[in-house]
Amino acid sequence: MDWKGIFTAISKPDKNAATYELSTDFEYTGLQEYPRPQLQRDSYINLNGTWDYRVIGAQAKVVASGPIEVPFSPEAKLSGTEKHILLPEETLEYSKKFTMDKLKKSKLLILHFGAVDQVAQVSLNGINLGMHEGGYTSFSFDITDYVVEGENELKVKVRDYTDRVGYARGKQSLQPCGMWYSAQSGIWQTVWMEWVPEAYVTKLIMTPDIDNDCLNMVLKVSEMRGRVTIESSNPDLIKEYKIETITSDEIVVKVKLKDYKLWTPEEPNLYFLKVTYGRDSFSTYFAMRHFGVEQDENGIPRLTLNHVPTFMNGVLDQGYYPESLMTPPSDAAMIFDIETIKNMGFNMIRKHCKLEPMRWYFHCDRLGMIVWQDIVNGGTKYDMNMICNIPTIVRPFGNAKDKNKLFLRFTGRNTEKSKQVWHIECREIMEQLQSVPCIGQWCLFNEGWGQFDAKDCLKFAKDIDDTRPIDSASGWFHEDCGDVFSEHLYFEPLRVKITKRPYVISEYAGFSLKVGNHVKRDAVYGYKRYHQGKDLQDAYDEIMAKVKSLEEQGLSGAVFTQATDIEDEVNGLITYDRKVQKLY
Repeated sequence: MDWKGIFTAISKPDKNAATYELSTDFEYTGLQEYPRPQLQRDSYINLNGTWDYRVIGAQAKVVASGPIEVPFSPEAKLSGTEKHILLPEETLEYSKKFTMDKLKKSKLLILHFGAVDQVAQVSLNGINLGMHEGGYTSFSFDITDYVVEGENELKVKVRDYTDRVGYARGKQSLQPCGMWYSAQSGIWQTVWMEWVPEAYVTKLIMTPDIDNDCLNMVLKVSEMRGRVTIESSNPDLIKEYKIETITSDEIVVKVKLKDYKLWTPEEPNLYFLKVTYGRDSFSTYFAMRHFGVEQDENGIPRLTLNHVPTFMNGVLDQGYYPESLMTPPSDAAMIFDIETIKNMGFNMIRKHCKLEPMRWYFHCDRLGMIVWQDIVNGGTKYDMNMICNIPTIVRPFGNAKDKNKLFLRFTGRNTEKSKQVWHIECREIMEQLQSVPCIGQWCLFNEGWGQFDAKDCLKFAKDIDDTRPIDSASGWFHEDCGDVFSEHLYFEPLRVKITKRPYVISEYAGFSLKVGNHVKRDAVYGYKRYHQGKDLQDAYDEIMAKVKSLEEQGLSGAVFTQATDIEDEVNGLITYDRKVQKLY
């Protein structure tokens, strides 16, 4: 047991350490790219850009106001504001005026939000459109009856409770320190509109079936009126397609395929389709691949890709940027991170405590990067001593089923309202990403954060998507369920446990190295600290060799902590500003 590393991790960095301005070199170009690659229409009106905002505090006092660059949160430098931190008792109000030259008859205008953190109330021209709860998933409104020719005014009111109600919050904290990062609020992904016919596809679910050479498609529709046609730019791809079932709002289509290639990280083959439903038309893409759990030739349970045991060599990635927090500043920034991670030899990213814009997943699909996706953690305040520090030091407490009931009282998920919130957010996250080819595994809970009733939650998640393995509890508090046995090993020698499920080390390393002026604060957080690049390189080479040897013994996957530095946490392979790669 590495006691020095444990005490280093438990000790908190100096809250009063000097703070510096830090930015990547990626040029912000308005994030104008189409935000939903798997359901892409020709109609596209981007509403990113300059909006107006104000923050209302106690006694209806305006505590901040001015222009704001959407989709950046007011806490982020790229928003152009004074970086106001929204408090739970405050209200953030946005307004945006836009002009419609001409309305389209027999067409509907749909307003989309990529994500707004946490609770959004939306109105148009003084008319309430509705509310969305949850800060990480997309939502939309039909604004056809409320939009007018000429000038329109869109308003969004936002409340962000961080950890007071139980909504997903990831690593956000109003008191950032160590492994908890700056909180952000409001609109943080693209806002856009599109024209659609009255009968249109509202949602598309695609499931590849490599065993039967087909793609199963479910088209959710606004109303049943129209014929479905599917075309491919590859004339040798589609053998035939037929309608399997039709209900009042759903059409199930089976597409038989021929002469296709499987998707792998080495050969990320994607296929693009044009789908027509009546007068509605859009492009989409899919990949033929299968993620599962099977035994290898020695009877060891393994994670598989296309029925082949495949070692998932991963890195933890939390997707923060110094100038924009959770919002990638550009498409190029997303591509850089994925390509850099792949060039380091990893074939998997564990997307930790965050949902990315849909374009990020598209780039993983086309570049060949498997993704283990976390369901973003929420709940109220965690007792970190009880659910992290003690189980880390005295691991049997975290692993033993009879001890879990004691520790799971401190996970911040003890009210029925909070549990209901988890089910809603879990469903929205899984359904939003269900058709993404690169998603190879879901993770429901991390280190007990917001964890409760893991077995019931696993069943709930399986009912949504049973086509991928699910890690029900990453770290500890396993509750004897899930498709993998998943541990975090930071302070003990890496090892393999022989279990009935594939064994994965879903977090390890956490090696920290502070690099010159490429840091956000004069504070250092990490599990093992290095002062020279060569020492970090030697430690990295040694532990990666150990991981390789464990693969032969039965290890199915491992996740190195982590991809980039984030604020105090300088255990990234790349600096926070993306300007220095720490390995040679």
